[in-house]
Amino acid sequence: MSNFTLHDQDSAPEASKPLLQKSIDAFGMVPNLHAVMAESPQLLEGYQRVHELFSNSSFDKDELTVVWQTINKAHSCGYCLPAHTAVAQMMGADESITESIKTDAKLPNAKLDVLRDTTLAMVESRGNLTDAQLDNFYSAGYTHQNLLDIVLGLSQKIMSNYTNHIAKTPLDEAFQQFA
Repeated sequence: MSNFTLHDQDSAPEASKPLLQKSIDAFGMVPNLHAVMAESPQLLEGYQRVHELFSNSSFDKDELTVVWQTINKAHSCGYCLPAHTAVAQMMGADESITESIKTDAKLPNAKLDVLRDTTLAMVESRGNLTDAQLDNFYSAGYTHQNLLDIVLGLSQKIMSNYTNHIAKTPLDEAFQQFA
């Protein structure tokens, strides 16, 4: 049974209050994921910082969406799939990406398909990619930095996906249309 608190500015530990304000500034609300994470100010701060770092990594908005949503689907995260659909929309990412990932359909271009395949292989093999997988990734035009940035994105998604699994985080009303 999960009985995690959805913290707000009044109930959150003191160290989480400015972090929740940062969430409000970014999203106009405190997403339930952040409300749960507020129980551990260190986790919430780490998540926010890694999100910021990954958002400013070597990937563009479509590639970020591919990495996030591939991991969300692989981890069966019923909270993050719709939440990141909203984030993708806010960023102006190609709206077909999430649906293609959910249905295992082809992505808008072959390079994005390689990124999805590599990201999924990273998840499933726990980072133990084969030489053929690496060759395919680099042949598509990706770099060592891109590969390491997948690790960064995976780190972010482990924090959120695992938190959502153990806390059974309820989906925010703002994200329900994307469920």
